[in-house]
Amino acid sequence: MINGLPDRLKSLRLKYHYSQKQVADLLNMSPSIVSGYETGERTPSVEVLLSFSYLYKCSTDYLLGKDAAIPDMVLDTSGLNDKQILALQTIIESMKA
Repeated sequence: MINGLPDRLKSLRLKYHYSQKQVADLLNMSPSIVSGYETGERTPSVEVLLSFSYLYKCSTDYLLGKDAAIPDMVLDTSGLNDKQILALQTIIESMKA
């Protein structure tokens, strides 16, 4: 069991107003498996952790307890090349100053 993961998964599910069945359907698994992750009886694989992070729009670091706070927004940079991502990072950093 990953310390704190069950609570974070349940909290995120409730934040998005999903039932365990809805999460199970979205991630192609049974509701009992979702329940097992939320109670700590089961430990998700890396692939499942990634699926949860995409579903809940958070980092795997947050799910694993490395980051204390969930970000308010996540940018989907899939489909962008490295140069485009770097340009976005530069713009964001300049706006913080």
